Amino acid sequence: MAKLILLTGDERKEYELGPSSALGRHPDSTIQILDRVVSKEHARIEFRGDGQFILRDLGSLNGTHIGGQRIVSEHLLQDGDEILMGTTRLLFKQQVDQPQGKVTIAADLTASHIRQRIAAVEDRDFQAEGAITDVAVLRRDYERLRMAHEMVRSIGAELDLDRVLGKILDSSFDLLRADRGVILLVDEGGLTETRASRQRAGTSEIVLSTSVLNEVLHTKAAVLSSDASTDSRFSAAKSIIMHNIRSTMCVPLLYGEELLGIMHLDTQIASGAFGEKDLQVLNGIARQAAVAIKNARLAQENLEASRTREQFKRLLSPNLVEQVVNGQLKVEQGGETREVTVLFTDIRGFTSMSENRQPREVVVMLNEYFDVMVDVLTAYEATLDKYVGDEIMALFGAPIAIKDGPYKAVACGLEMQRALAELNRTRLAEGQVEIRMGAGINTGEMVCGMLGSKQTMQYTVVGDSVNTGARLCSLAKAGEVLVSEATFQHCRDRFVADVLPPVTVKGKQQELRVWSVKSLKE
Repeated sequence: MAKLILLTGDERKEYELGPSSALGRHPDSTIQILDRVVSKEHARIEFRGDGQFILRDLGSLNGTHIGGQRIVSEHLLQDGDEILMGTTRLLFKQQVDQPQGKVTIAADLTASHIRQRIAAVEDRDFQAEGAITDVAVLRRDYERLRMAHEMVRSIGAELDLDRVLGKILDSSFDLLRADRGVILLVDEGGLTETRASRQRAGTSEIVLSTSVLNEVLHTKAAVLSSDASTDSRFSAAKSIIMHNIRSTMCVPLLYGEELLGIMHLDTQIASGAFGEKDLQVLNGIARQAAVAIKNARLAQENLEASRTREQFKRLLSPNLVEQVVNGQLKVEQGGETREVTVLFTDIRGFTSMSENRQPREVVVMLNEYFDVMVDVLTAYEATLDKYVGDEIMALFGAPIAIKDGPYKAVACGLEMQRALAELNRTRLAEGQVEIRMGAGINTGEMVCGMLGSKQTMQYTVVGDSVNTGARLCSLAKAGEVLVSEATFQHCRDRFVADVLPPVTVKGKQQELRVWSVKSLKE
């Protein structure tokens, strides 16, 4: 992977290079450069295979320069080339690292022999300007500030965790002489998971030592070994010796006292490649990294909570929505079979009501009607499944199981009729026509789950019991609440109902026994 890094200005911007990238002031440029001295179509970078990128000037007025020399035709870019276009400086970085190398954690047979805590350089607070008398302290603090600034510029406002981790390793490779790097995250159980890795071309497979990892994991201290292959503290750690890890730094990613993960860097080039200053820099990177990881996790949690809340706030009562978001109640994403009570309502004569009215007037009427009906549904712990024109479909017992669902559905149906009567009083007083509604209720086993396409999914229920509820609704007269025998048997002693003659509905060979509910018993 290769990229261009914009060096001009306070904000660090990075652009990944594709097969062909156009540079210039034109808005259609792959990389738009807002510089008055830069031509609209200034230059182009093309991938030539074998990891080679060619920079070609497109006849710009002020030219394209590398290393103080103007490009005549084209230039083979090298890692670290600084490109000058007008007053804009760009850095070409060619990531010869493998984006995600193979990582193995090797168990050291005598890892328990490590007794000594390997402490990191003490993390001192910044001293006040007047208190600094040692130039070395000033240089140290400057280095920490510079490193923090570079990290902030690199990570920026990135909130995708995997991209954050990749950028952290990229910045570490820019600042330190590392050949291989790994970031492992720690879960609630204290186990580590490899989430990002980098290695330079030509280096061997990344192998981590359990001796080193356990030291950092259990003590929350950093490990620095100038020559891990000969360091007496790791003399028995066979994985270190076998894989020729000459210098190693391993630091905890701490957010306050919370251990979020571990960052490991090693090199094979020479003994003593890493020193205390390098460890200090890596500690600074780790502090910034921990903040970025925490922010990314919180952003992801907030996004998931927002999506969950948005998905269910129109379906469930507010208290149930918060329970789902907080994880107190679980909603199965796959299909499941459970007993649910379904309630359908439908406006009688809606087609004729709509024929002589303007569409806007019809929409206003429906919204007014739905507002009243949904308030009642929420009060009885119902889940609003969907609107189908003027029809409402509501569930009692899905996706969240509720106590006494069939009875609550019957009580809800009666209350919806009462609330509609109250609404009609207002409508008649305003010279508007009444809205008349019938309701049907059925209880039975239904398949519940998220249905739809990959782009759009909705929680709903399907099955024969659902169809029966819809058929009962179509039979109900204005002001009537019809219930099936299954619903009636659940709560027969708790409401007053008249049994109707058996009816035959579409899709059913046997006649259905139906009751018309009049009122609840005291």
